[in-house]
Formats: sequence, C-alpha cells, structure tokens
Amino acid sequence: MNIDIAGLPADAVTFAASPLAELCMALHALSQPAHHPGLGSWTAATSAALDPCLADRLLEADFMWRSSFSDVFMPFAGVPGGTGRPAATLAEELDVLDRLDDERFVTAALEHCWLALYDEGPGASPLVDPAARAKALETAAARGPGRLAFTLRLLDDTASVRVWLRRLLEDCDEAFFAATWRRIEPQQTADARHKTEVLRRKGLPAALAEVSAALAVDEAQTTITVDKMAHGTTSATDPAIGRPGLVFLPTHFGWPHLLVLHAPGWRPVVHYPLSSPSSQLAAGSGSVELLQRRMDALAHPMRMKLCRSLARAPYTTSELASVYGITPPEVSRHLSVLKKAGLLHTRREGRYVQHQLDLSIVARIGSDFIEGILR
Repeated sequence: MNIDIAGLPADAVTFAASPLAELCMALHALSQPAHHPGLGSWTAATSAALDPCLADRLLEADFMWRSSFSDVFMPFAGVPGGTGRPAATLAEELDVLDRLDDERFVTAALEHCWLALYDEGPGASPLVDPAARAKALETAAARGPGRLAFTLRLLDDTASVRVWLRRLLEDCDEAFFAATWRRIEPQQTADARHKTEVLRRKGLPAALAEVSAALAVDEAQTTITVDKMAHGTTSATDPAIGRPGLVFLPTHFGWPHLLVLHAPGWRPVVHYPLSSPSSQLAAGSGSVELLQRRMDALAHPMRMKLCRSLARAPYTTSELASVYGITPPEVSRHLSVLKKAGLLHTRREGRYVQHQLDLSIVARIGSDFIEGILR
C-alpha cells in the first residue's frame, strides 16, 4: 500500500490521539476478543458489566467495527474544508461526525457491502442509485436478517440512524469508555508528542521507524510504503480533498491491526498500535502431518489473500471471487484446501453459504501469521 507524500510540507504530518477512533477499536476488541488475546481481562470485565440493553444495541451496528473499521470513526479526515485533525474530546469528534454529508456517512457505514470499495472507488451512492441500493441490500441479506434490517433503516431513514448512532456512542462513553480514555489518553498524547519531536529532530524516516516496522519511505521522501496484504494507493496532497495532510493516530486497543484510511476523497490516516500485548498466544498440540497440511494450505499467495478477508468476517464464494478477480470454482478449490486443513468454519445463512477462518486454530500456528493477516 502506498501513500503519495510528494510535496507534503513537514508541518502537515500530524501525530495526535483520537477518542472516537479509539472507541471504535475498543468496540472491536469487545466484539472480537479472539483478535486481541492480550486484552482478555479488559474485554471480559467490560462485557460482563455492560447493560443488556446497551449490549443488544451494539449488536445492531457491530458490522461497523467487528469485521472492518468504518471510516465514520475518523470523520475529521472526510469533512471537506475541515482541519484534517482529530478533536480533543469525544463530544467534539461526534460534532465533526454530524458534519459529514449523508452520502459520505452512508457509504462509510456500509463499507462491508463492498470489500473492494477502496480499490474501485465508492461508485454510485445507494441513497440515490437503485443498482447500488440493490447491491447493498443483497450483501446485507447474505449476512442475516438483522444486518438487512439495519441497512434498510440506514438507507430509508438516514437522519434517524445518525441520531441513534450518536446516542449509542455517547452511552458507550458513559458506560465504560470515559473511564478507559482517562486512563489511556495521557500515554497516547505523550506518544504523539514524542513522535512529533522525532519527526522534527530526525526526520520522517526515523519517525516512521518508531511507528511500525511495516512503514518505510523512499529516499526522495515522495512515497510511504505500508507492508500490508491489502493493496491500495492514496495521496496526502490531493487538492480535491482540501488542505494537504497525513495523520498518525496511536491506539492501545488496536494490536495487531495497522490501519490505513485511504478512501477516495478522504485524507489519509495511519492508525498504529502503541505496542503488542505482553501475553503470548497459547501454544497448541497437533500431529506433524496436520501442521504440515496447514502450513501448505496457508503458503499459497491466493489463499493468504483469502485468509485476510476470512479472518475478519464470513464471506460467500461469489463475494470472494468478485473481490480477488478469480472465478467461483477457483475460490471453491482454495477454500476446500483450507477446509481440509481444519482452518475454516462453514455455515449456511438462508440460500448463502458463508466461510470464515478459525482464528483459534490459526493462533496455534503462530502470532506472526495472525498479525500479518489482521494488520
């Protein structure tokens, strides 16, 4: 993945903390504890203390943070004419979210409907284009009646859903996040100050090295390369998105995810984990033959790409074929190899058959692979 920074002024590179982006990562950790074994104590305690009504409301919209990370949690990057920087408080960031126009909000909220959104561009809006609406509803239907019902609400009454979502996030803040943010914000702010100082004194290559080993910049300092299995390009100097800028956000809850917001028409943002968890993934036992079969299954480049999607959420064969540009029979053959190695869960949802990677099994192979596919 590449970020074009040619001509970007040094003072347009920003390190800052974002309470709204961190709330997204906290919600993801609560919904996907298998992704974050080092946060087990926090996720268990927080989940147990959640009011049942709030827990049910979170389930209605968890597709915005469970398998992908909706850009609505970084609205500062998408508001034309804005500062391009996160605000200091959650309330202020929610005010910025309210300034996103409906088309940007809906497209960002429904990223799950288009796995290739970043590669292909947003295309027509499902709010006005019948074909885009039909595609969004069909994809939602493949994920169950709850997802379909929410998508219908979002498309038919966007204003009320926006009010509902803001209230939901405010209730999360009151229930658990405000106390958590008070505890972790000082370290995030200190990290942002430190990396800003490194950038000023030693330059961009040194600052990137402190952010992540997955980041590098060329000698001319025109392109930042991000070592991710996902492919994409974005520009920090595109005049169509307003003032130039590149923002780096630290996160306590994010490991192993290194996220890059590179949606067309949005400023680029790099969301990086402060550190990896101290606890190690538990080792498991198995026959050498089974281990070899699993390693062989994961070694194929296309199966590695499929695993990146399947680690985040269940997908159908046709969805994967569309995203990766291969035929459904080819996808089926690759999935068959993964299934024979015991690496997949398969379930039927109406007329759709969905497949998902078994992270508990993959974790026993090694944390490096987990980090690679979830980065």
